[in-house]
Amino acid sequence: MIDLLRAYKNYDPAAKSYLEIALLYPGVRALYFHRLAHILYKGRFYLLARFVSELGRWMNLIEIHPGAKIGKRLIIDHGCGLVIGETTEIGDDCILFHGVTLGGVQHQPVKRHPTLGNKVLIGTGAKILGPVHVGDGAMVGANSVVTKDVPAGKVAKGIPAQIS
Repeated sequence: MIDLLRAYKNYDPAAKSYLEIALLYPGVRALYFHRLAHILYKGRFYLLARFVSELGRWMNLIEIHPGAKIGKRLIIDHGCGLVIGETTEIGDDCILFHGVTLGGVQHQPVKRHPTLGNKVLIGTGAKILGPVHVGDGAMVGANSVVTKDVPAGKVAKGIPAQIS
């Protein structure tokens, strides 16, 4: 977890200490809860995993399903209202702003949530829906709605999102 604290310190000029980040940043706290919930989920302790996840959501206003796979050094900036669905996969060194939804559009037990590559930035209020892939280094603009793949290094913006 020290890598995560360093990532936040490097990202946020307002961060004064590692202790401040560890105790007071809701994105970090949400990831603590998720790590524990994810271990329980992989161990097939589904009810307990969901309970831990719900405690995290209640404390941080960030909802991360315990089945989601999250890489290293995810920055959740502010985070209030952020939702990460069960089959979501997030690569390393990504940044998600508040109000982001990584959601599904199907109700079958299949891969139904987005996959984000490494170093992806998702702007405030963006909705990425379905089993779409957002490539390494891509960006999604604030309040955009993405339902199709975003190639690596590209920007998706608008409703529906257009690639540039």
